Amino acid sequence: MLDQYWNGRAGRISPEAPVPVVKVANEEMRAGGAANVALNVAALGAKACLLGVVGKLANGGMDAHGQQLTQLMQQANVTTDWALSESGTICKLRVLSHHQQLIRMDFENPVPAEPAQALVELVKKHIADYDVLVISDYAKGALQFVEQMIAVAVEKSIPVLVDPKGLDFERYRNATLIKPNQSEFEAIVGEASTEAAVVEKATRLIDDLSLQALLVTRSEHGMALVSQQDKPYLLKSQAQEVYDVTGAGDTVMAALATGFASGLSWQNSVHLANQAASVVVRKVGTSTVSKAELDEAIKADMRHKGYVAMNEDELLELVRLAQQNGEKVVFTNGCFDLLHSGHVRYLNEAAKLGERLIIAVNSDESVKKLKGDSRPIVGLEGRMELLSALSCVDWVVAFNEETPERLICKLKPDVLVKGGDYKPEEIAGSACVWDAGGQVEVLSFWDGYSTTKLVDKIQTEENAKKL
Repeated sequence: MLDQYWNGRAGRISPEAPVPVVKVANEEMRAGGAANVALNVAALGAKACLLGVVGKLANGGMDAHGQQLTQLMQQANVTTDWALSESGTICKLRVLSHHQQLIRMDFENPVPAEPAQALVELVKKHIADYDVLVISDYAKGALQFVEQMIAVAVEKSIPVLVDPKGLDFERYRNATLIKPNQSEFEAIVGEASTEAAVVEKATRLIDDLSLQALLVTRSEHGMALVSQQDKPYLLKSQAQEVYDVTGAGDTVMAALATGFASGLSWQNSVHLANQAASVVVRKVGTSTVSKAELDEAIKADMRHKGYVAMNEDELLELVRLAQQNGEKVVFTNGCFDLLHSGHVRYLNEAAKLGERLIIAVNSDESVKKLKGDSRPIVGLEGRMELLSALSCVDWVVAFNEETPERLICKLKPDVLVKGGDYKPEEIAGSACVWDAGGQVEVLSFWDGYSTTKLVDKIQTEENAKKL
């Protein structure tokens, strides 16, 4: 589709009807529909080939809107291969004023069967050269034979990601993943207002359609990823000042497909897609998100916000992602009962050894084993919450053992830090860090600061009051 934008100032109401009069100052052409998905893929640094249906003139040539769309794709280094149709290139005209859309006018006709079948042949022609087939269905007739496209991909062992439309999801049987929004999903499976209902009905739909995974985009409620292999992954949306949601679903699909094609897990791919959506909704109209913008959004979201990991596996993915981005991950651990300035100074010093700081916190049970039955004074949840509020901290995770050696060997941080009078080889987990090419550092605790001393002082003062 071709998206046209007329922008101008609306300074008065028409005397002919109760509508604003827009004095058009500029006109802009953008690629919409599946073309917007392809643009977003290219903006993220991946190779994209766009297949679709555009208009054909009586003399057999391409219509003006199709030519404009082709030019936009060429400028973005996106390869195109078109099936031509007398139905014309779909065009959507939007009139905007002060970043607000006032009206949209659609110029379109249903795509006939012949160009729709020709589109299947284009899929057969190109699919072997790519890692993922993305099918963006807008119910315009171009995907009348989508079952044949999926069959071609399955035969070539190429994953198929579908952005669906309509009430017949049976058409997408054997796809790898389907990405409906909440309303599209509920139109198929019935009401699913709770997370539990979404997971239950998504699991059933995956089985019914022989899918590998299903991603439900839930607007302000975030995203829900359900797959055959892993536990459900429920991701909250990123709160943003929203200018325009036009094309946000295209950006989500592009980031999801690019991440998955690059070898990321479904969870990491969904995380990228969620971040990409948070960037694109701050832009007006169909827009793309560049790799640099996405990198910055991820770093801004994760940097020193004291993220409490839901589980070790989630933390492992975050650590690997940071290391892939060239960031050095620092690990330290402790009970951190009655957090004091000595702890803060120590953690600030540890954070300076890299770009990311993980704090592993002893569970209440392991604190009792180390410190006695009277400890901890502050429960695990409270201790983790306090640590997560520190500006130097990136990730906080709990562990149940007396030492975090198992966790360290699992995460393989770049730097292992311990405070106190230790030799590096005496520190739990040091051998795993060294084997992975990392370093082990010993920092001195600040004199005069101790949780035990604070407790003793409080008890002494309380006893003195009683006397």
